[in-house]
Amino acid sequence: MNILFITSDQQRADCYGFEGRRVKTPHLDLLAREGTRFSACITPNMVCQPSRASILTGLLPATHGVSDNGIDLPDATGEAGFAGAFSKAGFRTGYIGKAHFKTAHNFAPTGTPECRTSPQPQDWNGPYMGFQHVELMVEGHNTWPPLKPPYAQHYERWYYADGRGEEKNRLLMTKLPPVSDAAQTHHSALPVAWHNSTWIGNQTIEYLRANRESKFCLWASFPDPHHPFDCPDPWGRLHHPEEVDLPEHRTMDLERRPWWHKESLYGTPRMENAELRAFREKASRTPVQTDQQLRELIANYYGMISLIDHNVGRILAALDELGLAQDTLVVYSTDHGDWLGDHGLVLKGPMAYEGLLRVGLLARGPGVPAGKIVGDPVSTLDLPATFADYASVKLPDARHSRSLKPLIGGRATRDFAYSEWDLRASRCGVDLWLRTVRTKTHKLTLETNSGAGELYDLKNDPQEMDNRFDDPGMKTARKELEDMIASRPQDQVAPLPQIGMA
Repeated sequence: MNILFITSDQQRADCYGFEGRRVKTPHLDLLAREGTRFSACITPNMVCQPSRASILTGLLPATHGVSDNGIDLPDATGEAGFAGAFSKAGFRTGYIGKAHFKTAHNFAPTGTPECRTSPQPQDWNGPYMGFQHVELMVEGHNTWPPLKPPYAQHYERWYYADGRGEEKNRLLMTKLPPVSDAAQTHHSALPVAWHNSTWIGNQTIEYLRANRESKFCLWASFPDPHHPFDCPDPWGRLHHPEEVDLPEHRTMDLERRPWWHKESLYGTPRMENAELRAFREKASRTPVQTDQQLRELIANYYGMISLIDHNVGRILAALDELGLAQDTLVVYSTDHGDWLGDHGLVLKGPMAYEGLLRVGLLARGPGVPAGKIVGDPVSTLDLPATFADYASVKLPDARHSRSLKPLIGGRATRDFAYSEWDLRASRCGVDLWLRTVRTKTHKLTLETNSGAGELYDLKNDPQEMDNRFDDPGMKTARKELEDMIASRPQDQVAPLPQIGMA
């Protein structure tokens, strides 16, 4: 059994056509019809670096040590993850796209493959984190233009190789009319052929062709629809702003929420580096958007997802063309979601609303039922054990990961899924130690330093409007949820020093 794992970055679980939102995802909709999807899957952490490290290793963030962005995953820990296990078992292992196992923005050069200020060897293709062959990009988001070699990886080298890099950068940063004043939103003039989503599609197909005669395990990682929302023309115009879905409740109702909601939005990051502190204060926080601004932002976000969907369709077509589909488990997911206007919020942070916590998870392959929906709460933390189970590979170190194969086959159930996030004061001015548990019907988040929390009855209050943490009528449910959080294995490592920003 081959493994093809495809991820996006910051894609909400409801931003698929089959979820009912007006986003165009025909290939992902087909993947869901041909396979099984999980409707209550959550992320083990609500930002990129920790969640990706958990997906690789099968360990929770406080155990692998990457408990927030800005902390590098130790090489030995990463190499003990599923990629290393598949490599040892004789599989060809590859990674294409955005990795984010190491930190991009550091206080000083670190020499790691993902560091923006470290020159990179121009003939390097791995190994990295257990993957034998890698084709990476440094960061992959267009807050800044792609780095020039040698401060770059494979995508950036390709981007500049034809001598037209500066022309591409000018087009990338050109804001096509109509110009939007929505936060971090514009129509990019970069031709789609040069966009990193296209490059990832191309390189993934080439990898499949090159390894068609071998057992393979490949992770293809798209960096969109992460902000800035700069979908290239014409994909950015595929969804009309007046036709997109707006959240039902889009007012910042901080008076109804625990204390850390306000603190995380308005606290001052404790970080000596002025540039990184300013980034944390501004680029990672978005002003409240008007309905029109939100419509324009969401339309652009939808376009980024549709461009990924197009490339997923190309990849799946290549599997068919190469005769690999019948021997390949295909899984599609993401690292975390985006509030996208819920409760007046955009992007991400320490508020575990469903738009951020819940993620899509689709699987198709031999033995996977078509058209099935699993409603049990699960986590992308479970993917390493799932891959190993389907491919009959031993995975000794992923002790927090549990295979989803029994749920797909209808032989098991799950009671809850768990997520954790240790935020340093460098992020919002105060340390926050968040623990979240989600069942089919309820969700509890505890801030364990202060004992504060929030509890939502998802069955009767799916919009998460009423925090019932102190409701006497929820005493029994709260105790059960707290016991679920307390059941986490006590194998946390000591907190690592924060070395960077993202």
